[in-house]
Amino acid sequence: MEIAEGIEIPETDDGRRWVVGAVVVDAEGRAFVQRRSPDRALFPNAWDIVGGHVEAGEGVVEALEREVREETGWRLTGVLAELCRLAWTPDDGVERFEVDYLVRVEGDLGAPVLEPDRHTGFAWVDESRLDMLTTPEDPGHTFVADVVGLGLRRARELRS
Repeated sequence: MEIAEGIEIPETDDGRRWVVGAVVVDAEGRAFVQRRSPDRALFPNAWDIVGGHVEAGEGVVEALEREVREETGWRLTGVLAELCRLAWTPDDGVERFEVDYLVRVEGDLGAPVLEPDRHTGFAWVDESRLDMLTTPEDPGHTFVADVVGLGLRRARELRS
């Protein structure tokens, strides 16, 4: 597993609730997104990047590896760039501390193995399709589109 120079991995044993996210970009410069199932408590039917909560006793990298494997069947091989860190509190009132990365994976990118009870579909998007990642019920909610856009730009920078 490669972690690019200069990336500072946060410690997760600080009592805060940590969330990790992974933007996967393919050789054609498109980012992977998946649609959350309609019965999810948070953000039902919304498009999302790979990721989830860091479990007890788990570090950020281990959580990224697990989430990538569980949500796609792929294997995480590299953390290429940090895209953002933020704190947010959804409707459940529990504050989360999130860190999102541009990552590299191995596996059949054309056939991700989605968790059937958690995700209903997937897409590969480039900058021309970022608008599909906003939630129609909340057009101001552009976080996923923003993070995917950051990932696409950073991937392009790393290629040049």
